[in-house]
Amino acid sequence: MPRPPKPSELIETIYDAGLHPELWSEVVIKLNAFIGSQACGLITKDPVSKSGATHYYCGVDPHYIQLYAETYSRYDPLARLPRYGEVRNIPDLVDFDEYRRGRFYQEWLRPQGCVDVANVVLEQSKSPCPMLMTVIPGREMLDAEQRARMQFLAPHASRALLINRAIERKQQRAIALADVVDRLNAGVILLDSACHIIHSNPAAETILAVDDVLRSVSGRLVASSSAANSALRDIFRDTSEVGLAASSGRKIPLMSRDGSYYVAHVIALPSLLREGTAERSSAVGALFIWKAELDGRSSAGLIDRTFELTPAEMRVLQSIVDVGGVPETAVALGIAETTVKTHLHRVFAKTGVSRQADLVKLAAGFSNPLVH
Repeated sequence: MPRPPKPSELIETIYDAGLHPELWSEVVIKLNAFIGSQACGLITKDPVSKSGATHYYCGVDPHYIQLYAETYSRYDPLARLPRYGEVRNIPDLVDFDEYRRGRFYQEWLRPQGCVDVANVVLEQSKSPCPMLMTVIPGREMLDAEQRARMQFLAPHASRALLINRAIERKQQRAIALADVVDRLNAGVILLDSACHIIHSNPAAETILAVDDVLRSVSGRLVASSSAANSALRDIFRDTSEVGLAASSGRKIPLMSRDGSYYVAHVIALPSLLREGTAERSSAVGALFIWKAELDGRSSAGLIDRTFELTPAEMRVLQSIVDVGGVPETAVALGIAETTVKTHLHRVFAKTGVSRQADLVKLAAGFSNPLVH
């Protein structure tokens, strides 16, 4: 049995585990020594199915842990969980003589040379499978000193688990956000204050691989345009500059070698994309990059639904956008110019615009760089 830790040392270790869950195995050993019990563990218990899972433990042969999960959790006297934060042992829960005739004691606890088990629920009842601290005193029943020590430790372990859960939720949101960003058709690049690339989604990797408007030089984002490069350095030098640029809708124009235009929109994203458990991301912001072209495929369905255009009217609108005016549209669609004009006037009436150039602008406004 290791030397019992001082209460202050143990509490410090418990809160360390709140930040670093991998430390719980070490904490359980110290809990066991402090309480003076034969075995200790952290388990989750489903009060409906009666199933139980042991997450961290010491003092019990792994064979019995497996037996508990497979069979004996159903016969555990914890048929109804104690109230949150209250230490309860076997006589608090069931008739002790009846319990000693049951399978849990006869087949699982007694062969280990033990007679009693004590539990305290560490998570509020809203959790479907709350975490419990479980203690097996040994050959004797739980005594008053052991109960008091469990009661003393319970609120600290409970708060540490709350910290664990909060961090887990934060990481899950970050992972979900990363997954969404990776699926975008537009490029997203997270940058630190020196314009080093912290993360880039697949669309951004494609842009960088072309080595045209933007490229990566030793992990640092570099624009082909000196003016764009200077703008990047000025904006991303700190989070406040990124915030100002984002709030003002700042965009950095980029031109490729073939004359195509790209737009890099500044996003205030100083935090958690791809955040790991070890350290916080150093990203101060992000660039949202797309080719400045009208994508009729991504906008057509939305325009159609918004203005209730017929299929014929939608074909005329798309042709006006893609190939030009009335004569060109008539040739492209194989219909008379008068028919094109009829559909076009109806499109004007439904959309509220009166010029072909305005139709192009309207369609551009509906073009969505996020759509695959």
